[in-house]
This record gives sequence, C-alpha cells and structure tokens, in this order.
Amino acid sequence: MRQKNPIIYERKYNDSNLLGEIDPLIARILSARGVNNKEEYNYQLRALAPVSSLENLDNAIKIIQKYKDENILIIGDYDVDGATSIALLMRCLGDYGFKKINYIVPNRFDYGYGLTLEVVEQAKTYNPKLLITVDNGISSIEGVDKARQFGIDVLVTDHHLPGPDLPNANVIVNPNIKNSKFISKNLAGVGVAFYLMAALGRELEIKGQVGAAKVSTRYLDLVALGTIADVVKLDFNNRVLVKEGLKRIQNKLCVPGILALIKESGKDYNKLTSMDLGFSLGPKINAAGRLEDISIGIECLLTDDNSIALKCAIALGEKNKKRQDIEQQMQREAYAYIERFTETNLPLCLCIYDKKWHQGIVGLVASRLKDHCNRPVIAFAEESKGILKGSARSIPGLHIKDLLESIATENPQLIEKFGGHSMAAGLTIKEKYFDKFKTHASAHIKKLYPTIDFTGAIYVDGQIPYQKLTIEFARMIESYGPWGAGFDEPIFHGKFHLLEQRVVGNNHLKMRVKSIGSEVSIDAIAFNQVSIVARDAVELIYKLQVNEFRGKASAQLLVENIFINEYYD
Repeated sequence: MRQKNPIIYERKYNDSNLLGEIDPLIARILSARGVNNKEEYNYQLRALAPVSSLENLDNAIKIIQKYKDENILIIGDYDVDGATSIALLMRCLGDYGFKKINYIVPNRFDYGYGLTLEVVEQAKTYNPKLLITVDNGISSIEGVDKARQFGIDVLVTDHHLPGPDLPNANVIVNPNIKNSKFISKNLAGVGVAFYLMAALGRELEIKGQVGAAKVSTRYLDLVALGTIADVVKLDFNNRVLVKEGLKRIQNKLCVPGILALIKESGKDYNKLTSMDLGFSLGPKINAAGRLEDISIGIECLLTDDNSIALKCAIALGEKNKKRQDIEQQMQREAYAYIERFTETNLPLCLCIYDKKWHQGIVGLVASRLKDHCNRPVIAFAEESKGILKGSARSIPGLHIKDLLESIATENPQLIEKFGGHSMAAGLTIKEKYFDKFKTHASAHIKKLYPTIDFTGAIYVDGQIPYQKLTIEFARMIESYGPWGAGFDEPIFHGKFHLLEQRVVGNNHLKMRVKSIGSEVSIDAIAFNQVSIVARDAVELIYKLQVNEFRGKASAQLLVENIFINEYYD
C-alpha cells in the first residue's frame, strides 16, 4: 500500500503576542499550543497543582503510616512508568525511615498485567500487611478482593481510566476516578506516586521529621523519566514535573542509574532533553520488560553503586539491541501484510496477528503501522493456546479504550479483558474470535467516528526564516520545552536545494541543503530513508535541533518527510 503525500496545515495561533518580550516565532509556537501568558511557561515547582488537591491522599498516607513497622509490598508494572514508580516509592519510604518495604513486578508472560489472582498469591509469600499498587490496580477487581480476603490491606495508586466498577481497595488514589476535581488528569503513574510521597513527606515533617517535606523532590529525575516514557499528555503540571526533573539531571542531582543510562546512550547529562528521555533512556528500560522481566531496569534505578548502575545500563542497552532486531523483523512482516491493501480498501481499524510474533513487541509494531497507515492499529500475538494478547495504538480524535468498551458492551464474548488510555490500550481475546473482532472494530469506528480524519494530515509551525537556521535558535527552541506528547516539539516546513546526499549507517539519508532564495546551507538527516532523492530541490518537514558529534555542536534539520514536487525542477 503506497502512501499519498499528506495534507500540510499550519497550526492556528493567537496573533496578539501576550507572552512578553520573546522571539515572535517562539511566541507563535507557544500560542499554537495554548500558551498565551508568561505564567504558562514559567515551570517552577511552586506552580504545581497543590498536593492537597489530589483526592484521597489523606487516607492514603494514614494507611501507610499505620504500617510503618510492618511489611509493605509495592506491586508495579513492567514498563518505565512502573519501574520509576517503584524506585520512587522504595527510595522515599526508605528515606522516611520505613524498614520493611519490598516490591514485586508481575512477569508479563506468566501473570499478565496488574494485581491478578496469581500475583496476590505471590505477594502473600512476603507476608505483607499492606499492598501498594503503582501504575496499576484500578481494574484489578478480583485481585484486590483476594488480597482483602487474605487480610491484606490495599492502597491502589494508578492513572489509568477506571471501568464501570472500582476495586474494593481500602484507598484509591487516581486523578481519573469519577468526580475527581484534580486539574491534571494526565499524571503518569509515577506522577501519582510523587504526589503520594510528597503528601507523606509533608505529614512527617509536621510530626517532627526534619527535611521530610523535601524528600520527594530529590527524585524528580525519576518522575521526568517515567512521565516522558509513558507518553502521557504534557499538560502544564506535567511540564513542571519534567522540567524540574531535567534540571536535576542536568546538574547531576539524579540517581546513579540515570547517569549510567545517559553514559550508555552516548549523551551528555548537562545537555539532556525530554527527547533523550523518550528515545534513548526509556526504551532501554522498556526492553527488559518487553523481552523478559523488568527487574534489572528497577535495580538500575535503585542502586546507589555507580559500578552496578553501569553494569545494569550496559545490560539494558544489549537487551534493547535485541529488541530492535526482533521489532525490525516483525515490522517487515507487518508491512508485507498491509501491501495486500489499497488506500480504498484498507480497514478503518487494522487488526494484524502472527503466531510467531513476540507479545512484548506488538505494541511497537502497532505504533509504527499506525503512523504509516494513519488509522488505529491493533497487533496481536499468541499469549497461550487459543488466547491472543493485543496492543492497540490510536490516532488523534479516536479514543481507543472507548472503542474497545463499545465493542465489549455490544458483544461481551469478543473481549476477555481490556484497559488503557485514549491513545493506547491492551486487550485479550480468544483466537477463534479474531476475524469477528476485526469486523466489529471497523464497524464500531464507522458508527462512533463517522467524520474521523484518516488523511494523516501534518500540522506544522510554519517556516523558519533562513536567518534563524542556527544553533542559537535551535537552543532557544529547546529552552522553551520540555516537548512531548500533547505539547509537540515544533515542526516546520520549507523548500530547499539539495547540495549533497549520501546514505549513512544502515538506512539513514544524510544531506546538506540550502534554503531556496538564500545562500544559507545546513546539515539534515532523515532516518530510515534509504533511497537517494532524484531531485535537486525538495520540500522538507523537519525539526530544528542541536547535533552533538565528537564534541562539536551544530544546527541540524531532523527530517520527518521529504516531498518531491515537479515544479521545483
């Protein structure tokens, strides 16, 4: 299936500059993202939504304090958000003087996600008085009931969208529960964990534990990493958390594991960006959870020994290379599958399955295909005989969890279980229902989203004048971040002459380009672009970034799309 060139739109912005004495193009970029006054990019910790405004924290810290001298067991998730949440709680509780704390993470291949019945049985062997879930638990109805039957109290902390019924936990802390008035619904699991530990620290300070109120802020590096890696929307509150976390990393005030991951990634800690967290550090920890279990990733974040941290980081880097190899093979098979379709007969929801696929990698394949086909994709792998595990990725304007809920409500037998967010979800179905599920998925999209845009339109921030294609302006763009999901890194378009081009590495196109109508030239790179462009002039969709190579910094265009227009010849 060949893609057409997508339609390009310029983002709408507020013409009146209410942002003060800042560069007009920067003001336009911020305005297009809803920032219209100075306070909305003043990312200081005091601007966070008040800790006391997140519901149920009072009851949560009471139950934690009740068991200060008893066994407390943290139940995490097998991704970066789960790993950073565990590390945050383990470190904060340790600093607060808790001695009997431990954690477990379900192996995704043995127990699946969340506080399942099997996980509760495993947890029981630790003889805990209190279970604290992080980044999971809101859908663990049976697991929570089982724990309570064993006489174990349960504190659920989560950020995932709840279903119609809530678990019978002693306390639930989740900004997305019904009637919550907390202003930041987009906290990651580690963000919820941070608020919990901040509330506990304040209470302990009031009771005389000097310095306790500041403990949680020591670990904002973990909060930044988990928030970016989980691709939650970077609303103002999350931007404050990430900015403050990055500041700690850049000043080397972070856990040894993060420094080790930075070193293993070939980055400089004092120049680290949110993009580095999302594309260099996060995938290495995630790779462990995708291929085996995430224990080594958590160990990396928990150790205070620099040599152990580096060993963990190197091992995580190796696992990530293995993950990349598996993913590339699965992607080739997925792309071969969709070649049978044309643009006119491509399903509204693309459901794909291969018996050989690795269930820890299907989410990445779904994400790649979603970008390629401009529609929601659900990729399945075999979980056990007759049972398929699926990972769904969606496009803007289509709430994937709502779609699954609609299918499950109308056809209860089709989906065994599901959960997730607006843009990503997981589900389990019986293999015998795969074809029927495919049909219903597209049918429900047609019914629920009759006007959804499948064109893959690209929204850009206009053109950069050639005078601003400089390292100074690239650094200025960086400084107004953090950029990420829902607060997209600025992207531009423009027409350029191709001066030089060559394929570098395995499949990257390195170019030297010059703005049409000027004599200013600049380096550009397009990743996963193996073919030389048979034109001397092109239109590029790109990001302006700082490229660090062998100790030298320069401006570079990171090319997202290359369009060839005949009238440039």
